[in-house]
Amino acid sequence: MTAKILDGKALSNKVKTQVRTQIEARVASGKRAPGLAVVLVGADPASEVYVRNKRKSCEFVGINSFAHDLDSTTSEADLLALIEQLNNDEKVDGILVQLPLPRHINSEKVLELIRHDKDVDGFHPYNIGRLVQRTPTLRPCTPKGMMTLLKETGESLVGMEAVIVGQSDIVGRPAALELLLEKCTITVCHSKTKDLQAHLARADIVVAAIGIPEYIQGDWLKQGTIIIDVGINRLESGKLVGDVDFESASEKASWITPVPGGVGPMTVASLMENTLMAAELHD
Repeated sequence: MTAKILDGKALSNKVKTQVRTQIEARVASGKRAPGLAVVLVGADPASEVYVRNKRKSCEFVGINSFAHDLDSTTSEADLLALIEQLNNDEKVDGILVQLPLPRHINSEKVLELIRHDKDVDGFHPYNIGRLVQRTPTLRPCTPKGMMTLLKETGESLVGMEAVIVGQSDIVGRPAALELLLEKCTITVCHSKTKDLQAHLARADIVVAAIGIPEYIQGDWLKQGTIIIDVGINRLESGKLVGDVDFESASEKASWITPVPGGVGPMTVASLMENTLMAAELHD
């Protein structure tokens, strides 16, 4: 078997085009365009790339993007004051603080200060709590994009064994909740998991989010597995790879996301969807 490619770039363009159409209709009806404030602290190269892509997507779909590029020496107090200002700004429907933040700033404190109805990254305890209670509103963008990709396969996810490798607050934990909503059976693996290969060998769906380049091998997987590779790692050669060995896994999988061009673009598309949703909630 050679896996079919889950093309996140193409699907992202489709989703963003749908968002643009909805925003055009919204503006034509006399409502304002949604507004997204993007806060970048410091000059982390990867973060700058992510933020640039988000701002380009805003321009494409018709979202007003408000840039707040701050020096790496910005104090926690000043950042919190900016968040309060954006919370009270009626032109701003969504607030995105690009992670990671400099070490002297408490990320948890910053994220929890964002108004939950402007939390378009979906990290606020309120929004995670809604997901836990099976009544999601603003959902974490990467797992949301992952679910859009899974639905693109056309396969019923009900009853599937889903193994998530990685338990981060950003991907692993909310991904487990998303898959549980689809009535999958969930196993979350992490650095202390015993016999990871045994768990992967029974998986119908593998979500790889551990940050180790090409770690998961094809011969660990059963035939027909669907692979969602969230990892993005740069090798010494400069090549970008995921957490799954793409070549060997492609021989076993039924579907697989490439890196780059898989989950990454869908994260940005989900952000656009969330910002539109936030604007509609504010109406």
